[in-house]
Amino acid sequence: GVAGYPEKHFEAPNMKTDFSFLKKKVELGAQFIVTQMFFDNSKYVEFVKMCRENGINVPIIPGLKPITSSKQLISLPKIFHIDLPEDLSEAVLKCKSEKEVREVGIEHMIAQCKELMKIGAPVLHFYTMSNPGPTKRIAEAIF
Repeated sequence: GVAGYPEKHFEAPNMKTDFSFLKKKVELGAQFIVTQMFFDNSKYVEFVKMCRENGINVPIIPGLKPITSSKQLISLPKIFHIDLPEDLSEAVLKCKSEKEVREVGIEHMIAQCKELMKIGAPVLHFYTMSNPGPTKRIAEAIF
């Protein structure tokens, strides 16, 4: 398996270049792609579409991570070069405690996972970052 970036790898100058490297990885034997985390399913759908249009036909597994802290509104985009949907960031900003933030993140991820399953994601991959509790709750809610 190899990594794929629905929002472009930060070192790639553009998506075309990013897809050419991804295609090369598949041509060299990758049997599946696990994506970088994303929070907007339309980015996954577009990524899969672009992969197929570029001759990349292996399974593409969505990489997911629930928001569990208000600090992640800044740290995740900075470290992973991803965008957070406005509705999610606004919901987090309205929270009065970190416990509320965690609940918002879990509920958002449950809805995101249900939609991904509905549109045919082959499986779901969770980045737990040494914090498996939220993922356990998400899995219990969707399976």
